[in-house]
Amino acid sequence: MAKSLYETLEINDNASEADIKKAYRKLARKYHPDVNKEKDAEDKFKEINSAYEILSDKEKKQQYDMHGDSMFGGQNFHDFSRSHGGAGQGDLDDILRQMFSNGGGFGGGGNPFGGGGFGGAYQEPNLDIQTAITIPFSVSILGGSHSVSINGDRFDIKIPAGVKSGEKMRVKGKGHAQGGRAGDLFLKITVAPNPEYKRVDDDLVKVFNLPLKAALFGDKIAISTLEKEIKLKVPQNTKNGQRFRVKEMGAMNRKTKVRGNLYLEANIILPNVDELDNELVEMMKEKLPQE
Repeated sequence: MAKSLYETLEINDNASEADIKKAYRKLARKYHPDVNKEKDAEDKFKEINSAYEILSDKEKKQQYDMHGDSMFGGQNFHDFSRSHGGAGQGDLDDILRQMFSNGGGFGGGGNPFGGGGFGGAYQEPNLDIQTAITIPFSVSILGGSHSVSINGDRFDIKIPAGVKSGEKMRVKGKGHAQGGRAGDLFLKITVAPNPEYKRVDDDLVKVFNLPLKAALFGDKIAISTLEKEIKLKVPQNTKNGQRFRVKEMGAMNRKTKVRGNLYLEANIILPNVDELDNELVEMMKEKLPQE
């Protein structure tokens, strides 16, 4: 059974989905009218697009694999494309779409235009892509660039500050390309966890280690944040778990455009008694309160 669609894309008829995409991209670049100025390049480009429209669609491909070139009235696809593409690629696309839609087809003994005719209702192919990505915690809070790989293409997308897990983003024009059209890319965002931070609404909470001496007598402590290093003034008699607020260093609220706060939670580090001076230990035993 002749199957010239595969010949059009220069692949064999057991090519995988990835092979079909790769071949289409290669040939589309080669024969695109903006690149290739040869006389027949535009017709070849249209033929390649039409072939890919069928082979990239699972249902259409299944029909074609079953019936082969008999769908084109005994012609190979090259001749069929040239004989029906004279009025423009849009007309050829309409013929192919109706041919493969439910209700159209093979009522005329293999002639696609007999019997059932064009009875099927055609729906425009969905060229959009939906996928999920995981972004670093810092990018979700501060925003920034994140690299995405789709269909062998790698490109950077801009992540707005304040994005949460479960949100969706649309990247225009980065879906499937077909017949001069391109769909959109829809991304479902997952934010990678960060062991140092917990997000509560638009606020961030970070636990920092505080030496006992600083907790008792007060000090200035250097603390690294997502943005920069800050100096936190810790008062004397700081309690374990006590929180300090740093205004507007939390997450951006994407609706109000107001940033939340950063809360620094003290984790008091007790010294190793075995490493303390014996005289100090004895004094502490004697002087420290029991309650």
